Amino acid sequence: MPVSSAVLAAQPLTLRRAGAIILGAALVAVAAQVSIPLPGTPVPLTLQPLAVLLVGGLLGPALGAASMILYLALGAAGLPVFTPYGLPGLARLIGPTGGYLLAYPVAAFAVGRLGGDGRRWGRLALGLLTGLALIHLGGLAQLLILTGSAASALRLGTLPFVIGDLLKLGIALLVLRPTVSPLRARL
Repeated sequence: MPVSSAVLAAQPLTLRRAGAIILGAALVAVAAQVSIPLPGTPVPLTLQPLAVLLVGGLLGPALGAASMILYLALGAAGLPVFTPYGLPGLARLIGPTGGYLLAYPVAAFAVGRLGGDGRRWGRLALGLLTGLALIHLGGLAQLLILTGSAASALRLGTLPFVIGDLLKLGIALLVLRPTVSPLRARL
């Protein structure tokens, strides 16, 4: 039975997309290894939020979210993709940093959707800010459940990270602005 030309043409695209999803998950896994424990909070300072913003912006909403779901699945299965501090595997997702992690697919999707093709600074900045806010909301929700106090959750999970995360947002904006449109055209 002959294979249609549409099927043959779709194979390289499917392989590129699968590769992009895997590379996105790998980028976040590498960023997780840059982790600095902070005194007074169970949440370490990492480069993960920056990587999530970049993955969402570069891959777009669907592939960005898929990449983060793969990342979470790998970590939940026990592979060493999460930060080196904290509980291993699935237990990490119910611990103090679990809310941040579980927000990654939603944040990547939001950055990809709202950031558009990266040509307009304002739209891209809005997407990045939304993605970062979603990550923090996920983290705050988990910390609220664990501590029972919104003030404690804010003190432990957001306030120590505001300046650093705004710097990450600026870096993501500078990286994504010239790269989003050309890369997405190939995916």
